[in-house]
Amino acid sequence: MGTVVSFDVPAAAGGDGSLDAAVRWLHWVDRVFSPYRADSEVSLLAAGAISVDSCVPEMTEVIGACAAVTEMSGGYFTDSPAGRFDPTGYVKGWAVERAAALLTAAGSHSHLVNGGGDVQCVGGRPLPGPEPGTLAPSAGPGQRTTPWRVGVADPFRPGRLALIVAAADCGVATSGTAERGAHIVNPLAGLPAQGLASLTVAGPSLALADAFATAAFAMGPVLARDWTESLDGYDAYAITVTGGSWQTSGFAARVAAG
Repeated sequence: MGTVVSFDVPAAAGGDGSLDAAVRWLHWVDRVFSPYRADSEVSLLAAGAISVDSCVPEMTEVIGACAAVTEMSGGYFTDSPAGRFDPTGYVKGWAVERAAALLTAAGSHSHLVNGGGDVQCVGGRPLPGPEPGTLAPSAGPGQRTTPWRVGVADPFRPGRLALIVAAADCGVATSGTAERGAHIVNPLAGLPAQGLASLTVAGPSLALADAFATAAFAMGPVLARDWTESLDGYDAYAITVTGGSWQTSGFAARVAAG
């Protein structure tokens, strides 16, 4: 879907087939849901060439999830930006979260999947052991870990970070202009979203964090601040187009020191 996915996984994931399964899943999602592929089910649905009933069951799941976020956000999230069916605002986070779940199901307690800057962290990052190239003892669920460090890009300084989120069992998603310019539409106004340069949401589900970040960015800085504050279990950090910033009351606890 026009992005790169990277993995940080235990060595065992390469041998037990779970990493390959996660990669196959993401390629399948791309074939079905990518708006960049003329033969994907998303593109065929958007063109009216097929119906939802003829699609894979996951299409109904995604459409239902998008409808729920649309209702939660008062219409600021949509699966049809610019009037054309495109659920990418939910699907990318959903696909990455599901890839991480495949690794968990295979027995991994510590891994990270990064889909174009939208990151699902499972457990924490294993601490190094006393010998170079080794991990701390107690491999498995009792393994010594530290939170993963997820950088939030500075939209005004390419290659620099605005801050680092300390994440464990957490999804972190950012919507903004740093990578793709002004690509997010305010669906209620039918115009490009205004007022924000970057908005990051952190919480347990990357699928929801991704959709929430898109919706909040579309709202603009005033509405977004109150709405993200109301989201149970999710916290937000925003950078405005004038270079200012704000965060919800719980976000400070997620910021990594140093």
